[in-house]
Amino acid sequence: MSSVELRKVDKHYAGYHALKAVDLRIEKGEFVVMVGPSGCGKSTLLKTIAGLETINSGQVVINGRDVTREEPGDRGIAMVFQSYALYPHMTVAENMGFGLRMAKRPKAEIDAAVKRAAQILRLEEQLDKRPKQLSGGQRQRVAIGRAITRSPEVFLFDEPLSNLDAALRTQMRVELSSLHAQLGSTMVYVTHDQIEAMTMADRIVVLNKGRVEQVGSPLELYANPANIFVAGFLGAPRMNFIEARVETVGAGEITLTAAGMPALAFGGIDGLSAGDAVTVGIRPENLHLVEAANARQASFPGQVRLVEHLGRETVLYLDASPLQATNSDSGTGNFTVQLNKVSPISVGAQLTAGFDLADAYLFGPDGRTLTPRKPVPAT
Repeated sequence: MSSVELRKVDKHYAGYHALKAVDLRIEKGEFVVMVGPSGCGKSTLLKTIAGLETINSGQVVINGRDVTREEPGDRGIAMVFQSYALYPHMTVAENMGFGLRMAKRPKAEIDAAVKRAAQILRLEEQLDKRPKQLSGGQRQRVAIGRAITRSPEVFLFDEPLSNLDAALRTQMRVELSSLHAQLGSTMVYVTHDQIEAMTMADRIVVLNKGRVEQVGSPLELYANPANIFVAGFLGAPRMNFIEARVETVGAGEITLTAAGMPALAFGGIDGLSAGDAVTVGIRPENLHLVEAANARQASFPGQVRLVEHLGRETVLYLDASPLQATNSDSGTGNFTVQLNKVSPISVGAQLTAGFDLADAYLFGPDGRTLTPRKPVPAT
């Protein structure tokens, strides 16, 4: 039995269609992360599961029970928000036990639940303190502890780490993953941070404009994006895109042309005709510097516009005019090359970047991925 199931869920705000026929199954004990750009519907979808949003059509099912019209408190869920929402006049223990006190549970039960949550989250020494005496990470753990004390069937997290600095976010990612392993509970987590999604999720749900674009494991989505949106959204630095045109279509092979590059030959591609506009994608880590191209490689010259020295790796931004990078998400119009070493290359340097055609992706006129499935790295 699925822990959470959404069936053809639609949500409208006046003239805005926020969720569009969303179908999603979340299995018991899964850690599912929903990602997408601002306004894609991920927080709306989470609030729909919680019962904080009323849907226009469809069903919300939790542990086999239709809860579409039930109140949030009757759904067996607990939600942790971006803001800690702690009561400043209450101690940590009082904040964590607040939900049980409102439910008029016995004091012994409340004390036992708070003690257990404090042990799990390493808050035993903070129970008598008030929120203003805690760090940001500790406050977030208190908010999570308040959810744990309720023993919910499903935990819902709405960007809970976005108020923390980088070091604390990393620490809390580890703690949340450990918490999931310890409790074995179903967790649904919303974030705009793809690093959180890639490092914590059993499965990722990618949303765009109210629709589910693709669902799968982090490495599956990274290796085999269903379309150009998913390919461009997952990955840091993001995938490079090159506009191209189909020149010839033969038996099992097509050739493409792009300004400033030799013709590219792709095998195993169906459904295209000569003259079709397509997009070639190549991830920054699959671009490398070459002395001379060969038949299996595509290459182009470029000038370095920016160098980012990140310690163990170097990221180059190349102007390869007349070839144009079309990844509008980067905001630069340049090609991004990720070298997994320290490099002495400086701004203004002229060099040649290349990539193996086997590493490239091809997207059709409608944005769908056309290249054959690529192997998923073993974990």
